[in-house]
Amino acid sequence: MLIRRANDADIPAIEAIYDAIHSREEAGLTATGWVRGVYPTAATAREAVKKGSLYVLEEDSGKISASARLDRQQLPEYAQATWVHPVPESEVLVMHTLVVSPERAGRGLGRSFVEFYEAHARSIGCSCLRMDTNVTNTAARTMYSRLGFREAGEVRCEFNGISGVTLVCLEKYLKQAAATTGCANSKPVW
Repeated sequence: MLIRRANDADIPAIEAIYDAIHSREEAGLTATGWVRGVYPTAATAREAVKKGSLYVLEEDSGKISASARLDRQQLPEYAQATWVHPVPESEVLVMHTLVVSPERAGRGLGRSFVEFYEAHARSIGCSCLRMDTNVTNTAARTMYSRLGFREAGEVRCEFNGISGVTLVCLEKYLKQAAATTGCANSKPVW
């Protein structure tokens, strides 16, 4: 298994994961709160690839089975959260839109991606991880809790073009960041 920066050739595989999750949502089998054609879409992945912030988990078979965006973009809604660790923005790494192919669910790929996220943050000197998920996404909330994330509050908003969303903001403080230069001025380490 390899987690690497995504490229344009990965977009169809990422879009297929989004579509599979949308189908499960429409069938009532999952509760992400996402809406097909609104968020996430191939354009969501394409924009993140262009910015260099999209990562994929590629299994030994070469199949893309998970993806997420990692960057320093704290959404405006995050200002309403009750963060316990008031760190400088330069020390925060945010994970957005973590997806795992439903056909690969239950194999620890989400956990592996979050572990990569944490290790990557440490390697570039970030001391705090932040993210959000929909309040209805109990599976993600349970996984993040098990991985040491703390819920920092719920924020009602319109999110990525979807109205009536309640986001749960989550954080994890990394007691010791590996680098000392600060996340803002460092290059990613692969």
